[in-house]
Amino acid sequence: MEAVILILTLLFVAFVALGVYAGVKAVRAAKRGVDRTITQARRSVEDTALRAKSYGQPGVPGELAQLRLSLRTSMRATQDALNAQAAEDSSLSESLGLFQRLSAHGRELDSELKRLEREPDRVTVATLLPGLKERTERITHSAESLRWAARDRARQYAEDDLAALNAQIDLEAGALRHWTTEEPPERSGTAASAAGAGDTWSGTGSGDPDGGETPQALTPPDPRLRTGYPWQKSARPETTN
Repeated sequence: MEAVILILTLLFVAFVALGVYAGVKAVRAAKRGVDRTITQARRSVEDTALRAKSYGQPGVPGELAQLRLSLRTSMRATQDALNAQAAEDSSLSESLGLFQRLSAHGRELDSELKRLEREPDRVTVATLLPGLKERTERITHSAESLRWAARDRARQYAEDDLAALNAQIDLEAGALRHWTTEEPPERSGTAASAAGAGDTWSGTGSGDPDGGETPQALTPPDPRLRTGYPWQKSARPETTN
């Protein structure tokens, strides 16, 4: 009896522990989802503000906003493209490592541009703009190179796979169209004459009125053996009276 109580107690403890573990996992997953939603919303608001500044504010503030918007758009597009294709192509791991290093430079530049937006000395900031533009172009160019290289690789892989599939389909189609007609065995003159005399009236012989041989027809498939498809109606069974 004590052993049964002990086993039941252990099972209860195990179920409680499993429920707590599942609950913690669900809470963490929900928290990650909320954090992701908040981050995306914050990015959307900040991008909208930068877009408004780049078009609505002339001079240095507008140029700084345009540089930040260009940098963030290029880096985000490259990150999304690499992450999406890395799940199917393990050879992009090195490209992801290079992009992580490039992202560090991009975040540093974005922080610097953000600080300069609040700088009251516009004259000094204007003198820094050429160097900031060059850094932005170098980072965005590298990001675009990685992004388009990954896309070209994925497209080439798809084209190679499609070409191999087309070749296999062509071979299969040729095999399906290949058939041979077996010639009937030659019979002796007497047997052939007797068979010819007996078959002329029945209409079931294989002789040709012109004296030639009729090619053997391909045996049609039995419709009852065909595999059905969802869009086909099932054949009704024949009834016998």
